[in-house]
Amino acid sequence: MNGITKHTARRGRAARKSARIISATPDNPAAPGQTGGHYKPLTDDECDRIIDAALDLLSSLGMAEAPDILVEAASAKGAFVSDLGRLCFPRMMVGDIVSRACRSFVYYGRDSGHDFEVGGDKVYFGTGGAAVQTLDINTGLYRPSTLRDLYDFTRLQDTLTNISWFTRCCVATDISDLKDLDINTAYALLRGTTKPVGTSFTIADTVDPVVDLFDHALGGAGKFAERPFCKAHISPVISPMRYGEDAVEVTRACIRRKVPINSIIAAQSGATAPATPAGFLAQSTAETLAGLILVNVFSPGYPVIFSNWPLIIDLRSGAFSGGGGESSMLNAAAAQISNRLGLPSGVASSMADAKAVDAQMGAEKALSALACGLSGANMIYESAGMTASLLGASFEAFILDDEMLGHVHRTIRGIEVTDESIGLKTIREATLGEGHFLGCDDTIASMSRDYFYPDLADRDPPVTWEEKGAKNARDTAREKAREILARPDPGYLSNATDAWARDRFNIVLP
Repeated sequence: MNGITKHTARRGRAARKSARIISATPDNPAAPGQTGGHYKPLTDDECDRIIDAALDLLSSLGMAEAPDILVEAASAKGAFVSDLGRLCFPRMMVGDIVSRACRSFVYYGRDSGHDFEVGGDKVYFGTGGAAVQTLDINTGLYRPSTLRDLYDFTRLQDTLTNISWFTRCCVATDISDLKDLDINTAYALLRGTTKPVGTSFTIADTVDPVVDLFDHALGGAGKFAERPFCKAHISPVISPMRYGEDAVEVTRACIRRKVPINSIIAAQSGATAPATPAGFLAQSTAETLAGLILVNVFSPGYPVIFSNWPLIIDLRSGAFSGGGGESSMLNAAAAQISNRLGLPSGVASSMADAKAVDAQMGAEKALSALACGLSGANMIYESAGMTASLLGASFEAFILDDEMLGHVHRTIRGIEVTDESIGLKTIREATLGEGHFLGCDDTIASMSRDYFYPDLADRDPPVTWEEKGAKNARDTAREKAREILARPDPGYLSNATDAWARDRFNIVLP
């Protein structure tokens, strides 16, 4: 095994089985946080070879366009500027940073019932994205996304149990000022959910006012740092192999205010990264390590999600394709590599290319969500609501995706094999007695422990389906979404905080 990964071995099989059994409850046979790692597109040796190639890229090629402040901080820890003017990181330096990096941290909700630990081998699904269009729930056509859409998406997902956190899924295109955009996005998240949330900071100057707003919502100065419930989505690297100066400044501003960081690398196959899957992973792993280094040279051990999100280009047209088997496989492999390094891992799934809420959408989303979940990724982004290759977001898709994720969690949980679950006594009694297992104690116990029952999927016979109106999945999801959106404001933001925010900022949402 590569020296950088010797200390990162995963927990044993017995511990995984134990965790799966504990997570089964009568209310939910497969709650978020199942133990992943069953699907491995790469062998351990292949993971190590890719990591080794990434280390070679960082030490010999290095990163371009590193700001002076980063060059100074990294050089103090062993980095150097090459003859080509690129910031290079020796293997020993990278290994030291990885060994000291944050291994896990608590991702807080404003409601502590939504807290969960990021890291280890637990799998959680949440959202992401920056859709500039919304699939209108009434017309079924796309239109520019608005702040009201963002707020409605926020409060809709707040009711969905398999979505563990909410990162803003769309951009409020009706707000042009960058500071107003960042502040109003944060305001909509505060008002619509008490789950952990995530946002982006367009410029570093908006970090302080947004965290001030969070502080006030929690009761006073410094309160957010005690329970940081919002993480920043930052893309510190512009592929191939160069830093983005604005992202470096946003990173430093977030560190000052204790905002956890989701460091996202989103290279594109055949465009900004090699078309070969192995070459892609070598470069993107190097770039994701460069993002980790950026944070840790300023604040060792700071909470960072190691988010390597391989994006696929359809090489026939040059268009981004989020819904194919290659995307599913590469994101699963990226999770494997992150987990091999022992770092909190983030990947992307369910980036459907489908524009409509249809069979294409369902197939693309389920394929990638299942692959990424089984890979053991800690945080799986984009997993609900996204359509049109991340250009769009859909209310109906959120509803359907949440149920799809319930099935995925159940698949990840797997099968617990014990004397009790095999049940030889029950088999003998049923065989020699009534000839069936209906009504026996083991069946009753298994009914709630081992099976996930969907609310939306139609399991009626055709005649009953016709009698109920012959609805398709989108019809059913639209009805549920409308019912949720018709509910009053959830009341998560106090009148005092609302008035405080409106007095200081240009809050647009009525």
